[in-house]
Amino acid sequence: QAQLEESGGGSVPAGGSLRLSCAASGYVNSRYCMGWFRQAPGAKREGVASIDSTGSTSYADSVKGRFTISQDSAENTLYLQMDSLQPEDTATYYCAAELVPCTVEARYIGYWGKGTQVTVSS
Repeated sequence: QAQLEESGGGSVPAGGSLRLSCAASGYVNSRYCMGWFRQAPGAKREGVASIDSTGSTSYADSVKGRFTISQDSAENTLYLQMDSLQPEDTATYYCAAELVPCTVEARYIGYWGKGTQVTVSS
């Protein structure tokens, strides 16, 4: 059973940066697609970024050019570098594994982390 644990959330002013990390433990197939999702209060959970085992990535239009997803397969760690943060990026961010298909529009998610809060003040 895979477990995902996020870290790196916090509060920053608009224009600031944060780097989220997701440590994967247990059985996590290196061929699986992984990604980041977020959910703001009163809103649906939405895909932010995804990455497959070849390093191919996809991003939500709202974060393209500002967020970068990456992974360290040797350390079983997923990252999300978030730059030029805006108040509308405020949400709980979730790490996910086994996305099918491997895009931000994934319809099946095998594993979820518990989330980390990101708050961006104006």
